[in-house]
Amino acid sequence: MPAKDEPVVIKKYANRRLYNTGTSTYVTLEDLAEMVKRGEEFAVQDAKTGEDITHPVLTQIIFELENKDGQNMLPVSFLRQLISFYGDQMQMIVPSFLEQSMAAFAKEQERFREQMKSTLGQSPMDMMKMPSTMKAFEEQTRRNVEMFQNAMRMFTPFPVTSGAASGGSEAKKEKSDKDKDLKELKEQIAAMQKKLDQIGD
Repeated sequence: MPAKDEPVVIKKYANRRLYNTGTSTYVTLEDLAEMVKRGEEFAVQDAKTGEDITHPVLTQIIFELENKDGQNMLPVSFLRQLISFYGDQMQMIVPSFLEQSMAAFAKEQERFREQMKSTLGQSPMDMMKMPSTMKAFEEQTRRNVEMFQNAMRMFTPFPVTSGAASGGSEAKKEKSDKDKDLKELKEQIAAMQKKLDQIGD
């Protein structure tokens, strides 16, 4: 058994079977998904090499969930944007941005759940119609955009002086590309807000 607060080790064998060393039982990807939902920490290791393969296994779980009818959460526009960041200089910022955004969203989700519990008889759709709930989502969206803008400023080139005209066109092109990326991100967030508004109608 793992020590308290230590993640349970899940061993993955060559035949793709997954073994939970904490419960001494074989498990499936669905079982791991349920562990995630319950907040149980685990690390997946290759049974032969001991290599940590948690990331690819979690990615596989998302892939499986996205392919279930009516379960997909990731819009095509988001997936395209995410793919476009691979190999880009912004790639190093994206993980932190997504992690902080999801953490903030999870916090809002807990508040939303608490509001539902305290307001007897209110369904999730009824709650979405409440101005306070929509305002919370709008505020979180605004904060996420600001955070991303601040992160992007770290990579904005210094203004080009007259003595550095030779590199001016490249700097302008680079800035234009960044502005385009930010514009697309804002459009995606606006699209998400529109969907929320439609739910509340």
